[in-house]
Amino acid sequence: MLLVSGICVQWQEWGIFMYKNIEKQTKLQLKEQIDYQPGQVVSKTLVQNDKVSMTIFSFDKGEEISTHAAGGDAMVTVLEGKGRFTVGDEVFFLNEGETLIMPKDIPHAVYGEEKFKMQLTVSF
Repeated sequence: MLLVSGICVQWQEWGIFMYKNIEKQTKLQLKEQIDYQPGQVVSKTLVQNDKVSMTIFSFDKGEEISTHAAGGDAMVTVLEGKGRFTVGDEVFFLNEGETLIMPKDIPHAVYGEEKFKMQLTVSF
């Protein structure tokens, strides 16, 4: 709850959601917060509201998220391994520690060149 001018307001009423599914006030490695699953793309949402979405993913080798467009700019950072990102007509290969911004409304796809993990932040 939040106290605003003497009125208690639920955070959800404002569309505000804090971090979830992750330990707070603890030093951690994001890549250790999600596991690989054979033949799957696994996701774990950390923040979701009307301004930002933050999710970590693990991709088994050969797995993908097919072409789609996002309603906001999407920033991906590879946490482990190597991924292939197709944005419009361009292809980018990202390794651990590398980041790419995929612009709003531009079709993009993600493919696991090998097992890899990434953090996705979408700003609306």
